[in-house]
Amino acid sequence: MAIVINLDVMMAKRKIGLTELAGKVDITMANLSILKNNKVKAVRLSTLDSICKALDCQPGDILEYVKEEEDGQ
Repeated sequence: MAIVINLDVMMAKRKIGLTELAGKVDITMANLSILKNNKVKAVRLSTLDSICKALDCQPGDILEYVKEEEDGQ
């Protein structure tokens, strides 16, 4: 997928752990872990909003578009 989730990077910058962020965002640790490890297929805007509030960041600090190379190039 061309969208990369850099939640782990932002968490490290803010020095916040999975348990603390899960509590602040009111999301299960399992779901937050899936998001953090870039295994998620979709993110609710309300969840993204809560994460940005908790980490004091912008959505672009967490989400990144990385152009995928096409086959044969």
